[in-house]
Amino acid sequence: MTSLPKRVHIKEEGPREGFQIEKGPISTEQKIQLIDALADTGLEHIQVTSFVHPLKVPGMADAEAVVAGFTPRPGVHYTGLWLNQRGLERAIATGRLHMEGKLTLYASNAFLKRNQNRDPAQQLAAQPELIAMYQAHGIPVRTGFVTAAFGCNFEGDVPVDRVVQLVADMRAIARDHGEELSLIGLGDTMAWATPERIRHVVGAVQDANPDIALSLHLHDTRGLGLANAYAGLQMGVAHFDAAVAGLGGCPFAAHAGAAGNICTEDFAFMCEEMGIATGIDLEKLIDCAILAEEIVGHPLPGKLKTGGSLAALRARRSGE
Repeated sequence: MTSLPKRVHIKEEGPREGFQIEKGPISTEQKIQLIDALADTGLEHIQVTSFVHPLKVPGMADAEAVVAGFTPRPGVHYTGLWLNQRGLERAIATGRLHMEGKLTLYASNAFLKRNQNRDPAQQLAAQPELIAMYQAHGIPVRTGFVTAAFGCNFEGDVPVDRVVQLVADMRAIARDHGEELSLIGLGDTMAWATPERIRHVVGAVQDANPDIALSLHLHDTRGLGLANAYAGLQMGVAHFDAAVAGLGGCPFAAHAGAAGNICTEDFAFMCEEMGIATGIDLEKLIDCAILAEEIVGHPLPGKLKTGGSLAALRARRSGE
């Protein structure tokens, strides 16, 4: 077990991963309201939207309007998600996002076909084309991501060796084209991870890549989101994706249960109680969680928005 990180870096994905799966319409104005509120909490990275085909993900049809509408806060990186070159072109055209070059490979061939309509060879072949496009726009490529790194609803368990090889493939492709990856994300896209699986996969990737930082994208479909995050912290992982109030899910994952990402405020609370700094104002973040629940109009799974932080209770007790 590696020592715990002193600080974690949280990428807030609620406005993107959260709203993309909601059945009811979310207005552009409400999305912007939540983004601006989140930017006042101390979060340094907010993924605000996804540039995907509106027929596939109708909830992201207003991507350009959302990006045009938020009020940038100093020190906050606002980013978007895209799955192909057309999506990247749309993101660049907004002129308001922090552009980050990212390579993506899939540990599940079945999910790759379902999500991108490609086979592994086609996905590999697409990465140099993306790098060339990034470079043409002066965008450095520093991040790689392995989707379905812990298992797949359509394919089952994913061999750990496959994940390690995909990381090696991404790093090699980047180097062959003059780029050097500094962060590798491992996505538990369909919530197959358990704490033991986290330790096994993360440990194998770390052993093969001791010079690179890892991030975790975890879903709470089977109630193990925070347990898996805790296991990641024990392995020294310091970068995590999360969604305010536990918003979200993947529309292509075929989940029968809740499929949200780990809850930002619950995760931040756990880290702070462990002595790991987040830079986040928890009370403001709880207010954002309450706002998110009001916007979607139904209960969201985050716990802190109901239970409150211990800091508030401690302050109340000390004043008695």
